[in-house]
Amino acid sequence: MSEAAYIYEAIRTPRSRGKADGALNEVKPINLVTTLLREMQARLDFDTACVDDVILGCVTPVREQGSVLPKIALQKAGWDESVPGAQVNRFCASGLDTFNTAAAKIASGWEDMVCAGGFESMSRVPMLSDGGPFSEDPETVIATNFAPQGIGADLIATLDGWTRDDVDAFAVRSHRLAAAARDAGWFDRSVVPVRDENGLVILEKDDFIRPSTDMQSLAALKPSFAKMGAMGYDDVALAKYPQVARINHVHTPGNSSGIVDGASLVLLGNEKAGRDQGLKPRGRVVSTAVIATEPTIMLTGPGPASFKALAKAGMTMADIDLVEINEAFASVALRLQLELDVPDERLNVVGGAIAMGHPLGATGGCLVGTMLDELERRNLKRALICMCVGGGMGIASIIERL
Repeated sequence: MSEAAYIYEAIRTPRSRGKADGALNEVKPINLVTTLLREMQARLDFDTACVDDVILGCVTPVREQGSVLPKIALQKAGWDESVPGAQVNRFCASGLDTFNTAAAKIASGWEDMVCAGGFESMSRVPMLSDGGPFSEDPETVIATNFAPQGIGADLIATLDGWTRDDVDAFAVRSHRLAAAARDAGWFDRSVVPVRDENGLVILEKDDFIRPSTDMQSLAALKPSFAKMGAMGYDDVALAKYPQVARINHVHTPGNSSGIVDGASLVLLGNEKAGRDQGLKPRGRVVSTAVIATEPTIMLTGPGPASFKALAKAGMTMADIDLVEINEAFASVALRLQLELDVPDERLNVVGGAIAMGHPLGATGGCLVGTMLDELERRNLKRALICMCVGGGMGIASIIERL
């Protein structure tokens, strides 16, 4: 019989511009992680030796983010030497994949308490710096009909009829909701300030959000993927979707997820492990799912993954109070809203990655914490969390407030 996997705590760092002028650029990736490890232990006052594993997502696990950073961070943070660590790369879903894996480990009964989450210092270890066949092997690119994610996002907008105004309006909504939530203190429970070696605060709140974002300022931005499409990637996508005459390139830096630095950490365990440490669970993992869909368009996996998670739980959307999709691109969120028939008041209720940024390996853990906080604040029961993933994959999790 499977064990219930409970969520005991979910925390994250603030998110900041993933460039040399970003507030967190001075912070090494390992120190983003140690900040959260130390906070988790101090906040819950538990014996770290009770943790069976720490699994963290990282999409670019090279250079400062390589060498199984989670295990090294555990040592640096002063956790018990018996705690092992690993890092996982499932593209943008890495942080949510570690959460799902941790839940599965606990549900199996083989492990009692596991930490999940992730990290990404995009200012210090740039995206795609780990190479790989899609980046460096033209033969594989041709054989797999690969097109970059931005081309897929614009193709989704074209197929679904989303205009530039539609995707820009969604971006304005994201910034408006995120700014209101941050300024009202709704993120304060989960966000852990990042400090320097002297204890001085480097960053206390998310600073990527632009409350002044409006339709006029977004309209001035040029499409990000038109030139890439003209280089031949549009032709690759159109060969798979011949019903489309041409791709309407509507996505810009303003209606796509922001490049930021950040980290997240979630503590999960079974009932006995929590009770032994005097911990009260905040939530329960209801079901998880991962799936793959057509890889050239790449970004259509959230809907199928969500339906799979619902089926595993024996639920329908009528059982879900809030839906959180990673805002990789506005068209991805708009398609998910259409597929699941989610009203605005239940979708990404405090904004998303367009406003706050997408720290790749960390984002999944951030979304879990955001939804847990909002379920508690709004006195609601269940949330569905989903993400599009490179290679055509999709991932989803359903959590329940206790």
